[in-house]
Amino acid sequence: MEANRRLGVSFGPGLRWWAKFAPVDFPKELFNTGRTGGLRGCPAPPTPGTAGPGGRRPLSEADRAVMAVCRARGMSLREIGVLVGRHHSVVGRELARNAGPAGHYHHKVAHRSAHERRRRPKAFKLAGNPRLCTAIEGWLGDGWSPQLIATVLRHEPGRPKMDRVCHKTIYQALYVQGRGGLRRELAKCLSTGRTARKPRGTVDGRGKLYRDALKIVDRPAIVEDRAVPGHWEGDLVVGTANGSAVGTLVERTTRFVMLLHLPGRHDAESVAEAMIKQMGTLPEQLRQSLTWDRGVEMARYRDITLKLDMPIYFCDPHSPWQRGSNENTNRLLRHWLTKGTDLSRFTAKDLDTIAAKLNARPRPTLDLKTPAQALAEQLANPAAA
Repeated sequence: MEANRRLGVSFGPGLRWWAKFAPVDFPKELFNTGRTGGLRGCPAPPTPGTAGPGGRRPLSEADRAVMAVCRARGMSLREIGVLVGRHHSVVGRELARNAGPAGHYHHKVAHRSAHERRRRPKAFKLAGNPRLCTAIEGWLGDGWSPQLIATVLRHEPGRPKMDRVCHKTIYQALYVQGRGGLRRELAKCLSTGRTARKPRGTVDGRGKLYRDALKIVDRPAIVEDRAVPGHWEGDLVVGTANGSAVGTLVERTTRFVMLLHLPGRHDAESVAEAMIKQMGTLPEQLRQSLTWDRGVEMARYRDITLKLDMPIYFCDPHSPWQRGSNENTNRLLRHWLTKGTDLSRFTAKDLDTIAAKLNARPRPTLDLKTPAQALAEQLANPAAA
């Protein structure tokens, strides 16, 4: 453009003169010497001040031939971009990506390299890394989500970059035929088993049962900010036909989980007995409060409050989001406590093992600490809490 300005000619004649006096090794058949000038197979050069045409079209061999000659002549990226009708950033990436080991850029070699990179299908990343597949399968078996696995791989110290995969890669290895790498049966680890939404709007007598109980609006503000440990959320995870259940307790600050063994019934008396026994093993500073929904299994809440010296707050009707930590934990527990199965088959030892696995799961909300680590830190430094 600068040469055209100095000669006082437009872009077309300048390009034709340049083609006429180009080096001998430059393929002059790539030039179109007609009225419009430019390169055969390439769009016309853009008008100064306007965006270049072409969009996302791949660079042709003619484009790369012009780039090679212009680079050898020391032209700027913007000047080369005007000649080939592409943005100067495209030119810069092309020259950097396809240059040879010594920094020399040859248009035929560059065009061949670009063609090889564009070939499909590409080799799937997990298919050639059995060691990484084994690690991912182990984490999936422990109930980790693909999102969590990808996050841990990205932040784990010493992990090579080649071992970093995104969560979509893991989903593709499980679901997309031909991707392979992971055992297909591990896909069931990702599903909660729910095939339809749970019906809402049923009416029962729970309102009268908890008329005199503490409501969630009565809960102090210190519970909401999760600054002090010892405030819990709880619920029941039920099995097939509501015939069996497991009680779940989640500490709001550290997400530490405790499970209540209910081998026979899960009525109010059984739940109260199991909760008093389980939470009675906790230090007093870890029994600050409990938040539960309005299920009939908590009808003996007065006995629990008296035995544990711990207030119990009840959520509003049909408001599970008010126990968000517990709802999320119950979803994770469905990896082991599968819907539509008999949960009474789990022994107290089995539930302790499941809770230990969940408490050893890194949590992004805890900066990838595990709940067990977070609780240990809180107990070791109570002044900080």
